[in-house]
Parts: sequence; structure tokens; C-alpha cells
Amino acid sequence: MDQQIEVKRESFWGEIIRFTLFALLIVLPIRLFIAQPFIVSGASMDPTFENGEYLIVDQLSYRLNNPDRGEVIIFRYPRDETKYFIKRVIGLPGETVEIDGTEVTIKNKEHPEGLKLTEPYIIERNQKEEMMTVTLKDDQYFVMGDNRRQSSDSRSWGTLSRNLVVGTPFVRLFPLNRISVYPGNYNNQ
Repeated sequence: MDQQIEVKRESFWGEIIRFTLFALLIVLPIRLFIAQPFIVSGASMDPTFENGEYLIVDQLSYRLNNPDRGEVIIFRYPRDETKYFIKRVIGLPGETVEIDGTEVTIKNKEHPEGLKLTEPYIIERNQKEEMMTVTLKDDQYFVMGDNRRQSSDSRSWGTLSRNLVVGTPFVRLFPLNRISVYPGNYNNQ
């Protein structure tokens, strides 16, 4: 007795739809909650990050932990949350940040007399005589660009609320000669 085997073929469009739905189920959660691409725009973080560099940003770490001093973060600009900025964390919640010319001093429970920051990532110090003292609330950060002369940061628009922090650069993919993992982070406790 001969048996016939019936082969069912899905239509081309059915396969495309199934593949697209499968891809969306995998890609969208990763893109929305875990990692996201960003392109650096501007010179505020020179020489650590240059204009046009392509970064993959880790969005998961700061859902579990808070940013530390010296880390580079991506955040929504407080005056226009549709824009993203990249800066370095200088002051942590509850601390007092004092700027005297080119020196930055942090006062907190561990250093009530003040801790002068060592900032080897800065090539050219700001030449103007800046004087500023800011005490941060429990959900605020003080952020500054590494290129202090070219940076719009907490010195001009104020503190950064924790809820605006998006993530930290996980990988620098472009340019190829500057590929690195967790680029730019510096521990300055």
C-alpha cells in the first residue's frame, strides 16, 4: 500500500510575519530595557568621548544600582527630556560640591572637611574663576563634562534628578581604533 506524504508549505508572507513577530519579541525588550545605541554629539566630553563616536549604553545596571562618582552616564536633559546628554558624575546624593576655580571639592559624611577630586581625564582646565557651592538632595547628582570649557552641565542648568538617568556606556564601537568596554569610567572616591 502506497502512502502519500502531504507536505504543507506556509506561504511566503506567513513566514515573513512569523519571523517579524519573533524578532520583535526578542529585539524590542532588549532595545527598550537592556541596551540602546547612542551617537556622541558635541565636544563636551573631549577627549574621553569625541563627536560621532558610536556607543552601546547599558540601561539595566542603573535599574539595580546607583551611579558612582567618576562614572560616565547618559541621561535625559532636565530642560528638554527629548534630548540625551553624556556627562561624568561628580557629586552624589546628599553631598556638597564646591567649585573654586579649577578645583572641585566634595564634602560628605566620610570627608566632612572635603575631598579634592583628582581628575586625570581633564586635559584642559577651565580658565575662568568659577565659584560655586551646591548641596545635593537625596535623589540628585552633580554632573560635568570632561571638556569643562565646552560643557553645558550642572554648573549651568542645575542638578540632575535620579529618574532622568538612562544608563552608562557599555561599549564604544566606533571609531574602530577606540573600541573599548566601559569606556571613560574613573573611580574617584
